[in-house]
Amino acid sequence: LFFIFNPSPARGLLVGLHYVCPRLSLIYIFNIFFRQVDVIEGCRLPVLRKNQENEDEWPLAEILSVKEIPGRKLYYVHYIDFNKRLDEWVTPERLDMKKLQFPKKEAKTPTKNGLPGSRPSSPEREVPQAQQKCLPTKTSISDFQVLQQQVQPPTITVRLCFDFLSPLFKFSQNGTARRPMPNQPGRKRKQPPNCGGTDEDSQDSSDGIPSAPRMTGSLVSDRSHDDIVTRMKNIDCIELGRHRLKPWYFSPYPQELTTLPILYLCEFCLKYLKSLKCLQRHLTKCNLRHPPGNEIYRKGTISFFEIDGRKNKTYSQNLCLLAKCFLDHKTLYYDTDPFLFYVMTEYDSKGFHIVGYFSKEKESTEDYNVACILTLPPYQRRGYGKLLIEFSYELSKVEGKTGTPEKPLSDLGLLSYRSYWSQTILEILMDLKPDNGERPQITINEISEITSVKKEDVISTLQYLNLINYYKGQYILTLSEDIVEGHERAMQKRHLPIDPKCLHFTPKDWSKRGKW
Repeated sequence: LFFIFNPSPARGLLVGLHYVCPRLSLIYIFNIFFRQVDVIEGCRLPVLRKNQENEDEWPLAEILSVKEIPGRKLYYVHYIDFNKRLDEWVTPERLDMKKLQFPKKEAKTPTKNGLPGSRPSSPEREVPQAQQKCLPTKTSISDFQVLQQQVQPPTITVRLCFDFLSPLFKFSQNGTARRPMPNQPGRKRKQPPNCGGTDEDSQDSSDGIPSAPRMTGSLVSDRSHDDIVTRMKNIDCIELGRHRLKPWYFSPYPQELTTLPILYLCEFCLKYLKSLKCLQRHLTKCNLRHPPGNEIYRKGTISFFEIDGRKNKTYSQNLCLLAKCFLDHKTLYYDTDPFLFYVMTEYDSKGFHIVGYFSKEKESTEDYNVACILTLPPYQRRGYGKLLIEFSYELSKVEGKTGTPEKPLSDLGLLSYRSYWSQTILEILMDLKPDNGERPQITINEISEITSVKKEDVISTLQYLNLINYYKGQYILTLSEDIVEGHERAMQKRHLPIDPKCLHFTPKDWSKRGKW
């Protein structure tokens, strides 16, 4: 048996061990050495991909699905710590089987006192009874706002200076920064709390106060109910006018359309069709050459259309389906009645072609002026994203309100908003001039009123740019030459500003249900 069935000495040794220890099954030994390891859903292993420099890299990925096509298997992988839009189907040749990690079985949660559904208390997380009265266990958005109003920070004075040692402008604000301890001689000046650099979600979080996810509008931030279906892209390709788009995320189009190699959309009414012949037949009947609704802005070839989600429900739903292919953090709602959609188009001889859009609630208790915002991939990196953001704030100026986008922002949305906020605020600060030989004064509230940017976003932008410093008992804003030169270069690239004179918009009072 040793030489006939086990030519390898190592395998023969294991078979010999079976006779010494009968519990070691020969079937188990056979599976180890002769059976190919199956990669199943939930496994993790390095996968070959190309990075931005077109170089090979092997990031760790998780297998989300496996499918068989004639002749081979395909694996749908999600790269750990990468955005979901990079998920893709890969062949077995791109998998590093040597570092395969099988999914771990989840241990059952122990129960407390033997009662089902209850967990044992953790000694490290137990809060003394005296502190439990001060910390809310479940804090809703309204409770959080009440807590913010109860704790009002002291009034502080901020000076703006181009040279750190020679302040030129003087600012005052009723802000939210805490007053730091005075500087002591012989010690290095420390950054005051909440005035230094901030992380990407600083404007969304609060110290020690958990905020409940907002369950209204177009945003549900709780992703605990995602299943394997919604984690995978279900549309391979979309043809929209003269462009073919590769979707980034799942979108709930009808199931029978997800198996098609190409999904065809009418670029004017956004109706989805299953074949090119059906699209050609539809175009002979479709009379639209622009989005439905009112054209409220036009300058050059750029136009904006205001669309009521109740009056144009079919178009609004089709727009949401298309947008969901490129927005992952938003939850799609078929009830479009509470929303207005502002679609940006580019005009040519064939009609008005959709470039991007943003939506907003008709009534927002949180002063949101944007719910979802998207620039379609063929038009990205051309300045259209900032144009959409600027237009949303122009509407807020006409309404006489300050606004902010719904949180959380996507990675690309956060970059666009931060860039717009930075350029807008720096433009105001650099335009300030001395008044009668004295330093001009401006408040954070005045900046907010001029730009319609919410005060919290103004402060977070100043923190992100690291402009706020504490010097000789006062807060100063330090604009270095690098920041000024960088701002001037950025403003030269903005070739598409919004002209308020071309805006024809009358706000409505949506609190009256008759307006709906």
